[in-house]
Amino acid sequence: MESLESFTTKIVAMRIAGDIVLSDSPGASLRKWREYFGLSQQEVAKTMDISPSVLSDYEKGRRSPGTGFVKRFVRALLAIDEQRGSKRIENLIKALGIPISGVIDMQEFSRPLTMAELVEAVDGILLYPEYPTRVLIYGYTMVDSIRAIIELSSMQFYSLLGSVPERAIVFTRVTAGRSPMVAVRVSLVKPSVVVIHGPRRSIDYLSLQLAVVDRVPLIISTVGSVEELMGRLRAKAIMSSR
Repeated sequence: MESLESFTTKIVAMRIAGDIVLSDSPGASLRKWREYFGLSQQEVAKTMDISPSVLSDYEKGRRSPGTGFVKRFVRALLAIDEQRGSKRIENLIKALGIPISGVIDMQEFSRPLTMAELVEAVDGILLYPEYPTRVLIYGYTMVDSIRAIIELSSMQFYSLLGSVPERAIVFTRVTAGRSPMVAVRVSLVKPSVVVIHGPRRSIDYLSLQLAVVDRVPLIISTVGSVEELMGRLRAKAIMSSR
């Protein structure tokens, strides 16, 4: 299972690959990204196990890169940058607004989970709605609610939704649930479901009302610790890939 760091790097890779594939001039885009990472054709070609002349042909438009070539090219850029301290990767993470502060874990499911499967995974109680839903969850983001609310900008909060908004946002260190639901309330894009973990007393009435207003399913997790909760969700991510 990926660490948070490798997951954020994957998001960067997807953005770079998308820019190349969707470009009107893929060859020029290949060259742009190579030069952004400060690499020569020889360095990238060596990592890709191809000749520099082949890479040159792609950059000059004499060959059209397929998805397989683009994937290898992007992986080569990131691999070399990681060997050099990940400076360019870190800059891109910041530029893309990918949240790190307050984020505990972020994963995608290869197969979307049903609401029932998510409730089971987090040992949860579905507070709203009180009836089964057909909502599908394609991933999850687990955050420290206090740090996320204090430190994340509105754009970074939006990025918590990962590659697709149909995901669960799991707020930990929650006392009553009001602050997380207010944050969801002001977000232009809503998650598929909100999971709160930590309340030692009944959830704040306003939290439930905000869930109703935004029509966002709300679950309270009764798992004992954040570590156990993360382990359960990661286990679901592993199972969904099989």
